[in-house]
Amino acid sequence: MPFIWIGVMVVAAILEATTAQLISIWFVVGGVGGLIASLVGASQPAQIWIFALVTAVTLIATRPFVKKVLNTKTISTNADRYLGKIAIVTVEINNTLGTGQVNVLGSVWTARSTDGSVVPVGVRVLVESIDGVKLIVKPKTD
Repeated sequence: MPFIWIGVMVVAAILEATTAQLISIWFVVGGVGGLIASLVGASQPAQIWIFALVTAVTLIATRPFVKKVLNTKTISTNADRYLGKIAIVTVEINNTLGTGQVNVLGSVWTARSTDGSVVPVGVRVLVESIDGVKLIVKPKTD
C-alpha cells in the first residue's frame, strides 16, 4: 500500500505543477499522512480515513490564507480620485432617458443620479460612486 500513497502524492504534485491555482497541494499532504499510516501498519480503511482527515484539515487551515495571498489582481485605474469630488452637470442627468454628463477635475464623464431624480445643467453634484464608466452623483447641498 505505500506505493499507492506515493503514487497519489506524485500525481497530485504533477497536477499542482501544471495549474496556476493551488488545487491539489492538500492531497500531497494527505498522501504523506496515508503513507505514514501505511508504514506503521494501519489497515486500509484507516489509511484512507487518515488521508481524508489530513487533507481536509490542511485545506481548512490553509485555504483562506492562500486565497487571500493569491487574490492580488486589483487593477488600479486612478478613477477613485473622482470619488467625493464636486462636479458640474454639463448635460441634464435623466436616468430614465439615459442622458447626463458632468465635468469633474477637467474630465467629462457620463453620469447618473443616485436617486433617479432629474438634475439640470449647471447644478453642482457630489460624486458618490463609479459604476463601470458612469459616475453616480447626487445634487450637492451646501
